[in-house]
Amino acid sequence: MFRAHRAWLTAFLCLAVVALALAPEKIRAQAGVSKEYQVKAAFLFHFAQFVEWPAETFTNADAPFRIGVLGGNPFGGALDEIVKGETIGNRKIAVQYSRRAADLKNCQIVFVCESEKARLPRILKELDGPSTLIVGECDGFAASGGVLNFFLEDGKVHFEINPDAAAREKLEISSQLFRLGKIVKTAPSN
Repeated sequence: MFRAHRAWLTAFLCLAVVALALAPEKIRAQAGVSKEYQVKAAFLFHFAQFVEWPAETFTNADAPFRIGVLGGNPFGGALDEIVKGETIGNRKIAVQYSRRAADLKNCQIVFVCESEKARLPRILKELDGPSTLIVGECDGFAASGGVLNFFLEDGKVHFEINPDAAAREKLEISSQLFRLGKIVKTAPSN
């Protein structure tokens, strides 16, 4: 199943951050794209390598692996540049941007921008079900039902994981990734 060792995973994620530091000038020089979003873009790409989706997730053998961004695009072109020419499980990667969750239902990963915080309950309901790794960046996102949530601590990007949400989406997350993230549970409904 997952044969990655923790040391390898840690080194792999560290290399992602180092790669950003050495990234082509095209990424580093993009106006308005902070280092935080360059790191988040790299994490999104690398998360896909440590998650298994059910076989029925893809409509056919040639279907691309899709990463969706819901809301305002904080990445500029950084996410597109990071995934350019890359594959996940022999599938080309396609990035989609939209302000409507319904437009991203065919994505394997959906990043929900902080700009969408007010609509979060509705968004999580709309994206629920199609084996989607739903990633956010606002307080309480994972506890509200998102699978992964970015947060800043001491000026560094970290992430939390909701194993209940991952199970609900029928996603198998590597135990190595669980060791690197902070585990949170879904908050009880009122």
